[in-house]
Amino acid sequence: MRIKIVCCCISLVFSALLTAQENQEVSIESLLHEMVDRDAVARYPDNNFRLNQASSYNRASKTVEDSIGWFTNHDYNNTKTDTDHNFIRTEETNGEKEWVLMEHFGPGAIVRVWSPWLEQTKPGSDIIIRIYLDGNPEPVIEGNMITLFDGTGLIPPPFAHPSLRSGVSFFPIPYAKGCKITALKQPFFFQYTYRAYDEGTPVKTFTMDDFNNAQPLIAKIGEELNNPINTTDGKLISIDKKIKLNKEAFVELPQGVGAVRSLKLKLDDYKDPAITRSVILKMEFDGQETVWTPIGDFFGTGIGLNPVQGWYQTVEEDGSMSCRWVMPYQKSGRITVLNLGKNTIDVELEATVGDWTWDDDSMYFNAAWRGQYPVPTRPFSDWNYVTLKGRGVYVGDALTIMNPVRRWWGEGDEKIWVDGEDFPSIFGTGTEDYYAYSWGGRSTEFYEHPFHAQPRSYIYNKLNPKTTNEKNTSGYSTETRTRALDGMPFEKSLQLDMEVWSGTDCDMGYGLGVYWYGDANTTSNRTPDPKGVLELPPLPKGFPDHLEKK
Repeated sequence: MRIKIVCCCISLVFSALLTAQENQEVSIESLLHEMVDRDAVARYPDNNFRLNQASSYNRASKTVEDSIGWFTNHDYNNTKTDTDHNFIRTEETNGEKEWVLMEHFGPGAIVRVWSPWLEQTKPGSDIIIRIYLDGNPEPVIEGNMITLFDGTGLIPPPFAHPSLRSGVSFFPIPYAKGCKITALKQPFFFQYTYRAYDEGTPVKTFTMDDFNNAQPLIAKIGEELNNPINTTDGKLISIDKKIKLNKEAFVELPQGVGAVRSLKLKLDDYKDPAITRSVILKMEFDGQETVWTPIGDFFGTGIGLNPVQGWYQTVEEDGSMSCRWVMPYQKSGRITVLNLGKNTIDVELEATVGDWTWDDDSMYFNAAWRGQYPVPTRPFSDWNYVTLKGRGVYVGDALTIMNPVRRWWGEGDEKIWVDGEDFPSIFGTGTEDYYAYSWGGRSTEFYEHPFHAQPRSYIYNKLNPKTTNEKNTSGYSTETRTRALDGMPFEKSLQLDMEVWSGTDCDMGYGLGVYWYGDANTTSNRTPDPKGVLELPPLPKGFPDHLEKK
């Protein structure tokens, strides 16, 4: 009898601990820790939420069947003519008019903000916004919609970032009961991405006192984001081999439960830009292949060697490419390098495998590739990044575009459906807001940030920085985005489409790497395409080639 009572008490204590863990209070501090917790990304979130977005998307876009409204490109508010009313409503308080941009009732957290310059050659904006939390009539934050989020105001870098002609912030602003964001004059483009937590999720609402008290932690997390480190804790598995055409080399991972915690790859020669598309990285865990992606699209360099540093991926000037996605498995794993190119390659690969505790929330890392050439820009269309079925979390992508003309190619909106919803819960205003810059026709400079980057645009990259103010978006452009707090959980399905919307009737080339975590039975519509990776979209006739010869 005594043994039964003891066992019962132990069971109750264990259950209480699990409940406490699942109901951990969401706060500034918890979200900052989660932002740099790579293990957390590999588990389905304990505090269940749906990622939602308030943006200035064109309100004429209502149904896919309406081909005119669905592709109308008036996804802003004209501040000069008082047209294109792409906001929720206006309201008046004490004689003062405010434009409501976002309104959410229930527990949540703002996890990403994008605000573009009002004019493409003139920095900033004169629009003031207010953030109200939990129904409080007084805003907790008020300020300029650019400087609040570009690293020069309240929120410090790297959480807030000037990007290119915009302010972008990933600093978390949690709230327990609701959030409303308003502007004090007619707004321009805007985008506020937030977590909508399940009802009953305990959340500690953002206050300026808590923000000020968190400054030491903010500085610590900011330092980590700016200086990502490949872990050395674990068992090092490596190969250094020459691989002939249509041959491969692989390493077996240690048997039993474990997780790849860092992966580094380097080729001996990058003179041919196509090599980053023709060398394929494959991975299988517990008998299932979950990764089949060209190395350029996997590490975010695109076509050619375009150095860039982010929180999850780094490409160095000497050609070393590394990633820090945590990739757990239960029994076995294998990492393979496949050479589909013309010549023999010499590849060095190192994987660090550490411990992992597998539970019901553990997920497998996946990466896949899709390419297409030509992609006609007329009639307007949506280009599917990926469609996923099952449970998982979408965590990023790297898009490489071949644009045959000088004019801007990326007006198309992102449209993301989760769990079979009738209308996308994420509906943006173009590739600019999705990849965190603005005025894309002019913004051809290299830039990088822990969670987004433009490793290359036109002829410019980190090795060849832009020194003029020209407008030319022809040739290859690579845009990357990886997700931490703005990861997108799905329980049944996720569909991500990007609208093809160029200012010119022409044929473009698309190449895309996508990354997600999922259960063993989660599936995608992407399959290996060894033929497609070799069909490199050709550069425009007469395109400058000095970057290709580096």
